[in-house]
Amino acid sequence: MSNISFFFAGGGTGGHIYPALAVAEQIVERRPDAGIHFLCSMRPVDRRILDRTDFPYTELPATGLYFDPRRLAAFGLTFCQSYRLARCLIAGSPHSVVVGAGGFVAAPVCMAGHKLGVPVALVNVDLAPGRANRLAARWADEIFVQFEESARRFNTRRTKVATVGCPLRRDFARPDRTRAIESLGLYAGRKVLLITGASSGSMRINEAVCMLLPKLEAFADAWQIVHLTGLDNYEQVVQGYEGARIRHKVVSYYDRMPDLLAAADLLVGRSGAVSVAEYAVAGVPSICMPYPHHKDRHQYLNAGKLVEVGAAVIVDDVSDADDRAAWLWEELESLLRDDVTRSEMAAACKLVAKPNAASDIAERLIALAERSGG
Repeated sequence: MSNISFFFAGGGTGGHIYPALAVAEQIVERRPDAGIHFLCSMRPVDRRILDRTDFPYTELPATGLYFDPRRLAAFGLTFCQSYRLARCLIAGSPHSVVVGAGGFVAAPVCMAGHKLGVPVALVNVDLAPGRANRLAARWADEIFVQFEESARRFNTRRTKVATVGCPLRRDFARPDRTRAIESLGLYAGRKVLLITGASSGSMRINEAVCMLLPKLEAFADAWQIVHLTGLDNYEQVVQGYEGARIRHKVVSYYDRMPDLLAAADLLVGRSGAVSVAEYAVAGVPSICMPYPHHKDRHQYLNAGKLVEVGAAVIVDDVSDADDRAAWLWEELESLLRDDVTRSEMAAACKLVAKPNAASDIAERLIALAERSGG
């Protein structure tokens, strides 16, 4: 059996990299001889995530598609540059599979793989496929989706679409709650309210929670807060917590999210596709505040899958800060007081959790490589 190589293409947000990393981990467990290479964007978040792994990566100059004439020209130029770079990398590996994981980097790499006659697969975790994955679908041999409804949104007849869930890192199979509590200096006897805006943070969630700190003092005897701010908002949030009487830990970023989610009793956060999959597998009840400015409103659709089974509630991220905080408090106060409802929400997570997605995709990708001569 010849060595095989897998080129994972995606980036710009953690949601386009973490699922690919999860699949790559599973491939290496099954085929230690497999080569893994990531092709990512030039955004700092990609470098920060991939630098913490053992996988090699190449940054591509690709930019997003906009219809402003000047930005459209830049898109065309960087697409061609990224295509040529990707083609050179892939052509050097005789038995390869290209895996598009979403984001503007994925499309030129998938096109390069297709032109070289290399099998192409897509991992699409949002309920509504993004523009890059819709474009790359025309070159794909297989598409893996998290939600059944996603399959109908791909305009392709020849490509096999499999509903497998969202691939999560293997640490989600063995989280260590105690490690999170100890590393963050938390009290083991108090419940944990986790605030998170995902890998990039959310200024508007940060603002709403800081406005609610005086009201949260009523829960200081039973609860503590872990607030993940995002790198750009850390100083601002630290200032917002000055004088807060409820025990809290404010951090910009936390590497061991499986551990932290295992320690959380309730969370407030965004509802990107990876986030909702993590909430479900971790079994943590959530107040989802979907990012409101995506045209396809895919974070609302993602959160809706949790709401359907009773694992989450949605609070609109409205533009007025006072209204946003008031609406959040209406749900938050109730759930902080209600142990029974939180327990029911945690149990409901099992109805949508798919913890084996990464291993299922890895096995299918290895089979795809072997069928093509690897």
